[in-house]
Amino acid sequence: MTLPIEIEIWQGEIAELEVDALVIPSNESLFMTAPVAASVKRHAVEDVEKEAVAQGPVKAGGAVVTGGGRLAAPYIIHAVAVGHDLHHDRRRLRKAVESALKAAKHLSLRTIAISTLGVERGVFPASEAAEIMLGAILEHVEQDPGTLETVVVAVTRSEERTDYIHALERVAARAAAVPAESA
Repeated sequence: MTLPIEIEIWQGEIAELEVDALVIPSNESLFMTAPVAASVKRHAVEDVEKEAVAQGPVKAGGAVVTGGGRLAAPYIIHAVAVGHDLHHDRRRLRKAVESALKAAKHLSLRTIAISTLGVERGVFPASEAAEIMLGAILEHVEQDPGTLETVVVAVTRSEERTDYIHALERVAARAAAVPAESA
């Protein structure tokens, strides 16, 4: 099956990617304390965290946009997939991905890099988070394509990369099966 957009699973430092926006995990108060967010904050150098916090707090499932500071990416989308309650809520994770994609559409972005959402503090295992995130991405693009052409899912560990590659294969296979079943 040909996917409606290019989805790449990439292992490395998300802050180094040259895309239109980075989507990173955030907490409800929008402080950039999670490992990925803290790394992005160090690379951005400027007051990205202050800009984010000024827009908060944000409920789990939401997202806010800030400038990218000194990053190659001009925007950072701070997605709140896990609340302070650390509740394992698939709906919240899915909504956070959708909120981030709506923000990308509003900005007419063509390429985004999205970090692993929902795995903060062990709330979701990578394999489950991958399935939810990738399913939400494909569903959003199929229903409301906008200008988005490429999504790079940035993982930090090789085990996560494997989980996300397998999840992408499963999600793509399910998407391919739907038209055949409805014919």
